[in-house]
Amino acid sequence: MIIGNLKSNYAADEAVLRSWPLRWGFWACIVVALIAPQFLSGYHLYLTTQAMLYVIALVGLNILTGYTGLVSLGHGAMVGVGAYTAAVLDNRYGLPFFATIPAAMLVTVAVGLVFGLPSLRIRGLYLTIATIAASFIIIFVLESWDSVTNGDSGITISPANIFGYEIVSETDKFYFILPFVVLSVLFSMNLFRTRIGRAFIAIRDGDLSAEILGVNLMRYKLYSFAIASALAGLSGALFSYNFLAITPVLFELPISITMLAAIVIGGVASTLGPIFGAAFIVMVPEIVKGALAVFSQGDITFAEYTAPASTLVYGLLIIGFMLFEPMGLVAIWRRFWRFVNLWPFSP
Repeated sequence: MIIGNLKSNYAADEAVLRSWPLRWGFWACIVVALIAPQFLSGYHLYLTTQAMLYVIALVGLNILTGYTGLVSLGHGAMVGVGAYTAAVLDNRYGLPFFATIPAAMLVTVAVGLVFGLPSLRIRGLYLTIATIAASFIIIFVLESWDSVTNGDSGITISPANIFGYEIVSETDKFYFILPFVVLSVLFSMNLFRTRIGRAFIAIRDGDLSAEILGVNLMRYKLYSFAIASALAGLSGALFSYNFLAITPVLFELPISITMLAAIVIGGVASTLGPIFGAAFIVMVPEIVKGALAVFSQGDITFAEYTAPASTLVYGLLIIGFMLFEPMGLVAIWRRFWRFVNLWPFSP
C-alpha cells in the first residue's frame, strides 16, 4: 500500500511522474504502443491511428477549454486549416513533411489568433457563438477558394517521405504519428507546471481575480488560443499525411462538437482526458456497429433501420456522463488507482 511519496531532493519534487506506479505505467504504455502494430489487424491499426490524431487535437482543445475556460466550437475548422496548409504546400510546391508540418502549425496559429481576438472582450456563450462563426468562415473559405483548395473536390497529398522511404502502410503511419502524440501529451503535462499554464488556470477560475493578481488577460488568452491552434494544425497536417486526401466537409461544425464532447467524456482539465476521449469517440461507434452486425444476422432491412443507432447510443452516453460522471472517464480511472494504492485497506 502506498501511503505517501517522500521527496529527498528537488529533482524528485519537480518530477512529472512522482511515484513508481506512474513511472512504470508510463513506460509500460510506451512499450505497448511500440509493439501494438505487431498484434493489431490493418483495420484496428487504422482506428488506433485515427484515435491518435484525435488525441493531438484534443490536447489543444483541453488546454483552451478545460484549463483556460474558453469554450470553442471551431477547433475542427482549425484542424482543417492545418490539413489544407500541409496539403497545399505538398501538392503545389512539393515541400517535404518536415517543412509542411511546422508551416501548418504557424498558419493555424495565425488564424487562431485572429479568431481568438474576440475572447479579449467577450466570454461564455458569446465566445462560443463567435467560435462557431469562425468555423463557418473557415469552411466557407476552404469551399470557395477553388484556385488554392480545389473547392468541394478536395485536395490530395503525397505520402510522407523519410530518406526515400514512403510512409504508406498503416504500420508506417502508426509509427510516424506516435512520436507526435507522445510529445503533445508530455508538453501538456509540463505546461501547467509553468507560469503560463498557471495563468491559464487562474483565468479559468476567475478572470477578474486573475487580472487583479497581475495576470495579463489579453496576453495569456491569446497564448492559449495560439497553443491550441498549433496543436490543431499539427493534428491537421498529420491527418493529411494519414489519409492522403481531404475535403472541407471533414472539418465542419459536427467534428468540433464531437471534439468538445470528447474532452467532456474523457475528463476536462486532465492530462489523460484527451486520451480517454479520443478512444471513446473512435471505439463506441465500432462497438455499436459490431453488436448490431451480430443481431442483424446479415438482414439488410434490419441494418438500414438500425444505422442511426451508433449516433443514438453516443448521445445517450454523453447525457449519462453529464448526469452521473461529470468529471469523465478520468475520474473512474483515478478512483481505480486510489483503490489499488490503498489495498488491502480500500473502502
